[in-house]
Amino acid sequence: MRRKRVAAVTALVVAAVAITIGLTAGIGSAKPSKAAAGNKVYLIPKFIGIPVFTQNSIGAKQAAKELGDTVTYNGPTTASATGQVQFINTAVQQGYKAIIISADDPNAVAPALKRAAAKGVKVVSYDADTAPDARSIFVSPPDAKSIGEAQVEWLGSVIGYKGQIAILSAAPTAANQNTWIKYMKAALKKSKYKGMKLVKIAYGNDDDTKSAQEMQALLQAYPNLKGVISPTTVGVAAAARVLTQQSACGKVQLTGLGLPSQMRTYVKAGCVKKVGLWSESDFGYLAEYAAHNVLTGKLTGKAGESFKAGHLGSRTVIANQTVILSKPLVFTKGNIDKYHC
Repeated sequence: MRRKRVAAVTALVVAAVAITIGLTAGIGSAKPSKAAAGNKVYLIPKFIGIPVFTQNSIGAKQAAKELGDTVTYNGPTTASATGQVQFINTAVQQGYKAIIISADDPNAVAPALKRAAAKGVKVVSYDADTAPDARSIFVSPPDAKSIGEAQVEWLGSVIGYKGQIAILSAAPTAANQNTWIKYMKAALKKSKYKGMKLVKIAYGNDDDTKSAQEMQALLQAYPNLKGVISPTTVGVAAAARVLTQQSACGKVQLTGLGLPSQMRTYVKAGCVKKVGLWSESDFGYLAEYAAHNVLTGKLTGKAGESFKAGHLGSRTVIANQTVILSKPLVFTKGNIDKYHC
């Protein structure tokens, strides 16, 4: 009997020591990794599969790594607000803490974003804004007025400020495109541009094939066309290809917003004199920093609030809950080889 009691006591002591060691080890290993401690952020572009949005995702993931967050990049394969809603719903269902979105249609995606916000998900728009009451912050390209006016000037300077011109845009519902076009139209009313006549606004829906078809249609419908502005990376690249294929470079001038990697051949060949854009990787980078600061409570959207955005430095919220990325870059034959985005 005594031996049994001793054995029982010994077993209890061993078990207690084992539990103590286990608890101690558990406490020692309870520190979460940097990634585990961070936030899950869902980045939804207008659609996936084109370089400009891929660059956004690269920048956002770089920022997330610095901040300890995790960014998932996904979206529809074609420009579709309905498709974006599906990904918004997925983000909510999978427990993401924030959504960053470039809205295909500002009003069509708003109800789904509001439902997400009601469940505690923070919403930041970038590139193309949503309805303002559906997000906390809008991370904007360089100010819309400057972008719109600059493209009119770029084209005017190479066509002698006279002649028929057209605009090859993305989707007719794209908020950023429509805002830039609004400022283009306003600029064309100035005396400097009175000789330039806007004859058509065409929409390629940010699809390469559709954009090329629209460019071909412009050339056929307006034989006296002097120039085209395409404020979309997909459209301007497709338009440049059409001009090259139809030996129309020089006869019809082209400008707009384009990635150096896509436009380099056309610029160096002289088919396109000048295009502009901004760092698309920095765009995604800044959007993720904004989302992180909204999640931590440092940003509410109030004008005057400021935050540190990694290598981009300090950024300040201005009117309409907006944070501006930077000034636009201008690419010409003389400098385009310096840029590789």
